[in-house]
Amino acid sequence: MAQITIVGLGPGSPMYLTREAWDILSNAGEIWLRTMHHPVVAGLPEGIPLHSFDTLYEASETFEEVYTTIVRRVLELGSCEEGVIYGVPGHPLVGEVTVTRILDAGRKSRIPVRVVAGVSFIESCLTALELDALDSLQIVDALDVVSLHHPPLNPDMPALLAQVYNQRVASELKLVLMNQYPDEHLTAIVNAVGTPGESVLWLPLYEIDRQTLTPLTSLYITPWQKTSSFESFQETVAYLRAPEGCPWDQEQTHESLRTNLLEEAYEVLAAIDVGEPDALCEELGDLLLQVVLHAQIATEEGAFQMGDVIAHIDAKLKHRHPHVWGTVQVNNAEEVCANWEMIKREEREASQRKQKHSLLDGVPRTLPALAQAAAYGTRVSRVGLDWPAIENILEKVQQSLAELASAQGTTALSGSLGDFLFAVASYARWLDIDPESALREANQRFAEHFAMVEQIARERNMPLDQMRWEDIDRLWQESQVDK
Repeated sequence: MAQITIVGLGPGSPMYLTREAWDILSNAGEIWLRTMHHPVVAGLPEGIPLHSFDTLYEASETFEEVYTTIVRRVLELGSCEEGVIYGVPGHPLVGEVTVTRILDAGRKSRIPVRVVAGVSFIESCLTALELDALDSLQIVDALDVVSLHHPPLNPDMPALLAQVYNQRVASELKLVLMNQYPDEHLTAIVNAVGTPGESVLWLPLYEIDRQTLTPLTSLYITPWQKTSSFESFQETVAYLRAPEGCPWDQEQTHESLRTNLLEEAYEVLAAIDVGEPDALCEELGDLLLQVVLHAQIATEEGAFQMGDVIAHIDAKLKHRHPHVWGTVQVNNAEEVCANWEMIKREEREASQRKQKHSLLDGVPRTLPALAQAAAYGTRVSRVGLDWPAIENILEKVQQSLAELASAQGTTALSGSLGDFLFAVASYARWLDIDPESALREANQRFAEHFAMVEQIARERNMPLDQMRWEDIDRLWQESQVDK
């Protein structure tokens, strides 16, 4: 009768063939193999005609063509009265693309498909490495990983990557893995498991492409010895918020954490200004805590989860980068920025059609005033409210300064000073300079310069609070020369 029987041939040695598989193969009229290049083939029952699809790998330009042809041919054979026996390495449902496609096509074509289980490479790897698979072992196809830029792995848990079959794959795989793991991270090249030539070689990650590799090679990655995954950090924060956690963390709300979030953001900026990678690493962690805390609170309230936060920003990034994830062509960074602004404008217009919001609503009210002024100027310039030329805005700066000089009374002085600073922020935008960053850098220069003045004064035993302005100014000028 018409039927497709898919038989798992085990990892290599004939001794791993199951009793069921052996009985089916022994009574077959003929056997079709995905490939003859597998150690078990030499130990299959004698006298049974063997056919393979190996020629397709040589004649086709892509694996997709190979898989499509194999599936079509197996369906044709299976639809015949005698059916077909199709043998694949390992377990039919571990790393065998053609099997899942045959199962799907069989359902659509109403051709019965039977899967005969086999021992996969995974069981032999577990034995060779003395691992328990339920200890959170991650199993991934190395060919899927090399197509990415960051590995889809939790570094706190062990991982087994299959099909590291040559040095080119290993080299590309190494670069992706190094986006998450240190160069010296301990790994193991696991080769030819389930065969007499089985071997395990322990080595640092950076050396994996310097070894002899075959289609039977897998890579084992040990877990990090310290908590480093996003998921583990989420568990830490959720624990703090749990009934058995910390009383202070349990009491926090979105509102109570506002100041913390702002302070941590400023501390990140301070670390950037100092230029110390270790400080920046620490401060980014403190800022991340605030993000995860807010997401955990929202989860508990049923508002949203961290997955929603990530999904939203991921979708937004991909939507705003059609030149990366779409068909838009760009030639330089300027065209990228122009395209980005156009997409953002379309998003705002769509949002405004739903809700009558102001163009300025998206600018956070909690921004520092100088940064907020710059953001307001950028927003309104998008709808044409801007100065005709940079000379005009410079005139406005000078006019505002003159008004400030002639203003009388606290209210007038405050208003004139605000107008002057707003004009300066607009002038900075025309110069393509972030006024907030420029002022922060000026503050840093002032602090460093003043520290030098203090040092000179201490060395000369001259208390600053007891010195005349002229003397302090002289020290200021002197410190500039020394600098």
